[in-house]
Amino acid sequence: MALTKENIINQVYETTQLPKNRAREVVETTLELVKATLAKGEDLLVSGFGKFMVKDKQARRGRNPQTRQDLQLRARRVVVFKTSGVLRRGINGSDED
Repeated sequence: MALTKENIINQVYETTQLPKNRAREVVETTLELVKATLAKGEDLLVSGFGKFMVKDKQARRGRNPQTRQDLQLRARRVVVFKTSGVLRRGINGSDED
């Protein structure tokens, strides 16, 4: 099951004992900061967690898999995430990188 924004709000509420509406404001404000930073094309580094980066993708040829028709995919920006070594080790349960 995915972690939802509502789950995060509930965790902040239970962990910090902030009022529920204040916990919601904290989470919403944090997410707005993340969105604004990435929308400006800036990287977002969260120590011990990872780095969100905005990458530019060039226009390229593609193919519709259903019709096999060739088409041109437009240039676009995408967000990529690279985990920190700390998180990677925690997920893998090892001391190696």
